[in-house]
Amino acid sequence: LGISSAYADDSNDRLTFGSLEPLVAMMQETPLNRLQPTLIEQVKSGTELTTLIAAGALANARTFGGHDYIGYHTFMALSPALEMSCELPTERRVLPILKVLYRNTDRIQQFGGSSHEVLRRLDAHKHAGLDHAGEQLQAATRVADVDQAEKIMAAMSGEPRERIFNAVQLPVQDEANVHRVVLAWRAWLAIDLVGEQHASTLLRQSVRFCLRDTESRIEQGRPAPELWTLLPQLLEQYKLLGQPAGERLGDDQWIEELAWTLFQGSRQQAADAAAQALAAGYAPDQVGEAMSIAANLLLLHDPGRSKDDGGDKVKGTVHGASVGVHASDAANAWRNIARVSNHRNTMASLLVGAYHTAGQSPHVARQRWPLKMDAVESMEDPQKLLDQTDAAIRQR
Repeated sequence: LGISSAYADDSNDRLTFGSLEPLVAMMQETPLNRLQPTLIEQVKSGTELTTLIAAGALANARTFGGHDYIGYHTFMALSPALEMSCELPTERRVLPILKVLYRNTDRIQQFGGSSHEVLRRLDAHKHAGLDHAGEQLQAATRVADVDQAEKIMAAMSGEPRERIFNAVQLPVQDEANVHRVVLAWRAWLAIDLVGEQHASTLLRQSVRFCLRDTESRIEQGRPAPELWTLLPQLLEQYKLLGQPAGERLGDDQWIEELAWTLFQGSRQQAADAAAQALAAGYAPDQVGEAMSIAANLLLLHDPGRSKDDGGDKVKGTVHGASVGVHASDAANAWRNIARVSNHRNTMASLLVGAYHTAGQSPHVARQRWPLKMDAVESMEDPQKLLDQTDAAIRQR
């Protein structure tokens, strides 16, 4: 039929990672009861923690390709675990790494390991019209055209990571979904660890997540997301792409007023308010700061679960998939993507981020959840405080 595939032509289309491949394979294939001793041996022999996280990231991407819920949550935890490690005393830095890599390998093996890998090696043939790769990628993901999307990613595989990242943002911006945006941001962070030559592999996860999301929307008969029309409308209405980003700084009152607008308003009102601020010359991160505060307000106004929900999701907690926790995670991702993107995506990410943060206040209390000061015990002995904190953590 003359239809060319995005995948490699030879029978062995397994995706491999050069000098990192032995470590990547180790992450997939080491029996779980041997994993942590093996990782400790690697550290003792001189392997850097950053290298172990890099191998874990590539093993995760190859296995799940952004498809498995627990799998991509584990990928999103890799870079934060490394950050936590850097904050710890030298003798304890390996602990967050051991934990997250154990979770990673455990899920990889539950998924089927090397015999059930989602990402395959792509044929890096050039795709026509690469100057508009972002728009083409967006068009492919909107109709769940997996082969076309993979062809575009194959064509960009040798491009600088900034170009690939900016192209991927267009489909990411099509819907307000916390996993959609956080996966893209964590992939960007991990590129520094795995090397620019593997940028396309990590970012393919985001593309495939978007494709899977579209498949689900089509199967369920849901309409096209409002952002498909609202975002280009606001970019045009406020001429945000025809002028450089502003440098104007708002005072604390201005930041707070915008934050409350994002917290209390509808999603359309919030996106419009962000567009107005950017058009008025306010610096992009001023809008990002207000977005973060608004997300935090959602957390502070959340009374928590009304009853125990199994495990550590006990009554009164906001652990996991609560409105404020998800909003804060998403706001962090949108704000940082805006910081590292090209001008178009800086503007677009802040508008979508404002839209994403807003419209959720009906799910929380009208007033901030009060601090229960009557239950707080005054304590002067630092060791007693540490002991009680340790006991609370261990006993959940």
